[in-house]
Amino acid sequence: MSPAILGFSMVTVFMILVMTRRMTAVPALVFVPLVFSILSGHGLKTGSMMMEGVTQVSTTAVMLIFAILYFGIMIDAGLFQPLVNRVIAWVGNDPARATVGHATLASAVGLDGDGTTTALVGVSSMLPVYKRLGIDVMIFAVIGSMSFIIMNMSPWGGPAARVAASLHVDPSALFVPMLPVAATGLSFVFLLAWWFGRRERARIGAIGTAEAAQVDETLDANRIAEIFQADPAALRPRLIWFNLGLTLALMVLVVGRFAPLPVLFMGGLAAALIVNYPKLADQRARLTAHSGNALNVGVMVLAAGAFTGVMAGTGMIGGMAKSIIEILPPAVGPYLAVITALISIPMNFFLSSDAFYFGVVPVLAETAGHYGISAEEIGRASLLGQPVHSLSPLVAAVYLKCALLGIELGDLQRFAWKYALMLCFVLIAAALVFGVIPLAV
Repeated sequence: MSPAILGFSMVTVFMILVMTRRMTAVPALVFVPLVFSILSGHGLKTGSMMMEGVTQVSTTAVMLIFAILYFGIMIDAGLFQPLVNRVIAWVGNDPARATVGHATLASAVGLDGDGTTTALVGVSSMLPVYKRLGIDVMIFAVIGSMSFIIMNMSPWGGPAARVAASLHVDPSALFVPMLPVAATGLSFVFLLAWWFGRRERARIGAIGTAEAAQVDETLDANRIAEIFQADPAALRPRLIWFNLGLTLALMVLVVGRFAPLPVLFMGGLAAALIVNYPKLADQRARLTAHSGNALNVGVMVLAAGAFTGVMAGTGMIGGMAKSIIEILPPAVGPYLAVITALISIPMNFFLSSDAFYFGVVPVLAETAGHYGISAEEIGRASLLGQPVHSLSPLVAAVYLKCALLGIELGDLQRFAWKYALMLCFVLIAAALVFGVIPLAV
């Protein structure tokens, strides 16, 4: 059997297992290539191929583990406490301020790359304001999702991590050129939030202080801990300025590529632990509190390395790309970056992230490479359809969001799809304008 047929069969089996929830991503990423490597006659070489793939993604896995731990500890220490206080105090009784404030809060908290945390923080802090002012909760869902999607394009975000692992590329090579695109997308989200707020203000009218209960301008430690699902004893309000300075300095170093990303986050985590939690017991407690999330992501990336290692070592991915080139009209090839960006919209809706980024994107990248389009460019293009992923019925976080807001998924999809598509096209246009992906080669 040809490598191409085996490759397409392996990807299909992997996608079916993941999408039908017969297996989670990690065992599927290991078991499926193991079986297909044996079937292809590479049984004795399977281990070395897997280890080669794991070695190539090991730095990405290390970076993600330390980044997740760092941002988790920053949340525990209360880095975002002043922001929550100021946003709620600033909002008052103005719907336009409420929507813009919500976008600000979701964008900041979304830095940690955890959609669940972002949703819970928004629901705990801003949803009561929405309900008090009578703002449509559908708007809450749209603003929260879009703000998080943009911030989740960071190297430690789920989609970017999957792309880096599947294509064996440096996460910073994906992230840094995407900064102006992300800034454009975030500007669109804030503009949309302001427009929503103005529309709601006109609909419900100004609410006087006599008609609406006031929101406390400050939140005590217990309330902040409740919002962030954290331990009140872990808050370090006196170290806010240190933690803010450390985080800003770390972001500057990340963007400037002054050192490898794993090294930067290792150093940042060490400094955060030593200063915030000098006692050994406290350090262990903080690491234990976030080790589950960090381990899950790290293991997934290493398993993805094993999967792509087998695809490359057996010649499957090369054969798959060659078969696509043979049926692809020659005039279409130079436009594969834009085509990838466009097809990422339906792919991100109808496929799970694991199925798309581990099963489809490597084949697109290998095919595009024959036309002079780099793997990094295909990786960036594949991220531009992410806004519709927040509406996919395959995403567990969508159901959590609907449950927290008391809305139906179908109603949310009907309300939000046009705004998600608008954001996709804004991101694609910005990527072309800033040269992040080529229109043609």
